[in-house]
Amino acid sequence: MYKAPVDEIAFTLKHVAGLGASIENGLLGGLDEDLVDAILSEAGRFATDEVAPLADVGDRQGSRLVDGKVTTPDGWRELYGNWIAGGWNGLTAPEAYGGQALPHMLNVAALEMWNSGSTAFALCPTLTMGAVDAVHAHGSEALKATYLARLVSGEWTGTMNLTEPHAGSDLGVLKARAERRDDGTYRIFGQKIFITWGEHDAAENIVHLVLARLPDAPAGTRGISLFLVPKFLVKADGSLGARNDLFCHSLEHKLGIHGSPTCTMIYGDGRFGAEKGAIGWLVGEENKGLACMFTMMNNARLAVGMQGVAIAEAATQKAIAYARERTQGKAPGWIGTGMSPIIEHPDVARMLLTMKALTQGARAISYTCAHATDMAQRAGDRTQHWQERAALLTPIAKSFSTDVGVDVASLGIQVHGGMGFIEETGAARYFRDARIAPIYEGTNGIQAIDLVTRKLPLSAGEQVHGLIDELKTIADGVRNSNLDGFGATANQLDAAITDLAEATDWLLAQLADGRTTEPLSGATPYQRLFGLVLTGCYLAKGGLAQTVDGGGNGRIALCRFAAENLLPEVAALKDAVINGAESLAAARVVLA
Repeated sequence: MYKAPVDEIAFTLKHVAGLGASIENGLLGGLDEDLVDAILSEAGRFATDEVAPLADVGDRQGSRLVDGKVTTPDGWRELYGNWIAGGWNGLTAPEAYGGQALPHMLNVAALEMWNSGSTAFALCPTLTMGAVDAVHAHGSEALKATYLARLVSGEWTGTMNLTEPHAGSDLGVLKARAERRDDGTYRIFGQKIFITWGEHDAAENIVHLVLARLPDAPAGTRGISLFLVPKFLVKADGSLGARNDLFCHSLEHKLGIHGSPTCTMIYGDGRFGAEKGAIGWLVGEENKGLACMFTMMNNARLAVGMQGVAIAEAATQKAIAYARERTQGKAPGWIGTGMSPIIEHPDVARMLLTMKALTQGARAISYTCAHATDMAQRAGDRTQHWQERAALLTPIAKSFSTDVGVDVASLGIQVHGGMGFIEETGAARYFRDARIAPIYEGTNGIQAIDLVTRKLPLSAGEQVHGLIDELKTIADGVRNSNLDGFGATANQLDAAITDLAEATDWLLAQLADGRTTEPLSGATPYQRLFGLVLTGCYLAKGGLAQTVDGGGNGRIALCRFAAENLLPEVAALKDAVINGAESLAAARVVLA
């Protein structure tokens, strides 16, 4: 059974990602370490004791659609009620609407634990938090007054309606339409698919944020507007009124996250009321809805990255526990009686350490991204720097962490052997749940394109070069440290950082020359390269700080393992980035 690694999470937040220094420098108001520890401890308890025990129930039962109504798995409605009672939905939300206005770093740490308990369950509040961000940033005062407090509390939940059957990643071709009415409202018509928690029984109202196109809208993404469309209309006194003209047509039958209802939503077919059209209210300005939705999507991308970290952590815990109990053969040097636990076999230990290193690296990357987001809101004259740092790290946090979730969950099955392929052991669920994360909220290929074409050129490349300089400082710290056990870590870090710098400069030069095919061909290997280098450096940063929590040599040992076993891949990735485009283009003939 999963147990939230509260101490490890706290260490990474404080000593790797930057929370400790921010508290010490007074950048986070009255937040202190005692409050941080209390929040993390209680979030961990909730994830361990209340969420995790219902994960298998959710996986086996799934959500069910009967007569247009979705029923969540046994115990989930009550679990969501406990979630609301704990005030968890409003950790980072504005105080004016009942939130706690705490740093994003604490929220993503809590999200990790809840997603480890059950990603399918955690998806519901994750979408609601994103809806809060979008409405608060772009909604009218009337919309905020009507909806925000109940979204912040979690009494009502939120969704994000983008995808249509013919419009996945390319939102410029969406067909959902909106019509103006004289009273200032709009009528929404169309179909949306893959709508997470689009219908359910855990909350009394669901607030849909829907992208649609007005009749006179420009073509493409410049002609998309965003609308708030509630399941139930809200009366002037705040009570719920008539059912709006929208409903869940069907639920998807998915590889994983079974407890999360993934809905096909129909708007405006006249099922509820005489006049066809779901009543909606404009969020932001007409034809500028995509920019409003990106407020929700950018935060959601980091949250999805946390799903990768979360599943990796849970899968690692399960694999280590199994490897300690399962006996098979005799490992080299085994002096006990009978067969040795498989954790004593070098290849199994290699898999487990790879799982642990990748998980902790992805965690550090994601927390550091959250730290940049917090600093962008509090850093005064350095706001642009931190905004750019958050922008640079977001695609890496999303893509590398979700790839790690899949890779680590797959290794977890391998550690279990044949029993990992059997559903009853639970190892397979982590793999099934993890596999969606590299796809939704912008596929990892799209994240790579964003990283290379939009984020590397920020401030004419100064932002990415500044980060690389910071990584060099970490490597120098390892080289100059008097701590034992780092082995060849400093040399491996130096080589990997040099490869990162050379690949970065090559990509920037290609973009400056107006070339796109070559950078796009190397974008995905570059994204992994960057994630691996950050992993090695952030594990080293943790190793250098290990004495603060009495961690012994464990952090240094894991750092050395990663440096000497995982970072050698970086050189090959750099070669693929720089030299892979020509062979990719030539080989496409076999796809004809």
